[in-house]
Amino acid sequence: MGEAAALLTACCWVVSSLAYSASVQVVGAPVVNRARLVMAIAFLMVTHRLLMGTWFPAAEGVRWLWLGLSGFAGLVLGDWALLSAYGLVGPRIATLMMAVSPVISTFLAWAFLGERLQSWEYLGVALALAGVGLVVFERTDGLGRKVAPRRYFLGVLAGLGAAAGQSSGLILAKAGLVGGFSPLSGVLMRMLVAGAILWLATLVGGRVRSTLTTLNQNRPVIGRIALGSLMGPFVGVWLSLVAVQASHVGVASTLMAMTPVLILPVVRWGLKEQVSRRAVLGTLVSIVGVAVIFVGG
Repeated sequence: MGEAAALLTACCWVVSSLAYSASVQVVGAPVVNRARLVMAIAFLMVTHRLLMGTWFPAAEGVRWLWLGLSGFAGLVLGDWALLSAYGLVGPRIATLMMAVSPVISTFLAWAFLGERLQSWEYLGVALALAGVGLVVFERTDGLGRKVAPRRYFLGVLAGLGAAAGQSSGLILAKAGLVGGFSPLSGVLMRMLVAGAILWLATLVGGRVRSTLTTLNQNRPVIGRIALGSLMGPFVGVWLSLVAVQASHVGVASTLMAMTPVLILPVVRWGLKEQVSRRAVLGTLVSIVGVAVIFVGG
């Protein structure tokens, strides 16, 4: 169940990454990050009311602490970095940089949760990351052109920051979900804390009016942000918590990192971007890695 949820998470993030990337190009990463959290919270509150009977989760303070820290690390810092990477190098390269997330997650799970992977699982992780790495280091855009060095470096740096934020968020979420706590309640708690922090900072910085004005002047973007919020912070993050609750963090994070592999056929046939033989080879190696993880598990 955990592995299946992780793969479905990767599929959801393909859709959200494309929607957010298009939105960031128009209104910028900060505006998209603020708007998407509001939309995701609305989706989650309605769903929580329908399935759990309450608008807000009932949980002890220690869960709010861990899940709140998880939301800050993953949804405020990590996703801001990822949205910035979308604007700098596009969705294909940005999602590829998230390939380091399993490495970080595995190390953090070893250091703080005492999790251990079997030798075949390490092999699967290594193969999956090696395959994705083949694509990452091409350093080209969707048309096969080399990206400007400074822009590429900033995009890679933002992608690394996003990977670190996601990994930290997963580890903290794992601590907050102990005892069979509802993943739906957990993701709503993460979103509420992250949204409160982000919009408080927006209010203090005097950027509330400019954010709303920007969205009003670019209304078509709102629909794309809503789609990204539905598939990303709502369904995707919910499934990601199911994944980390039901399986090893390192394995779940590796499968969720398959987003850059899954996005290749979409950008090739949907967006008409060039996909090199090296990218195809990386995809095949990554699929082998995933197969090893499943067989080993």
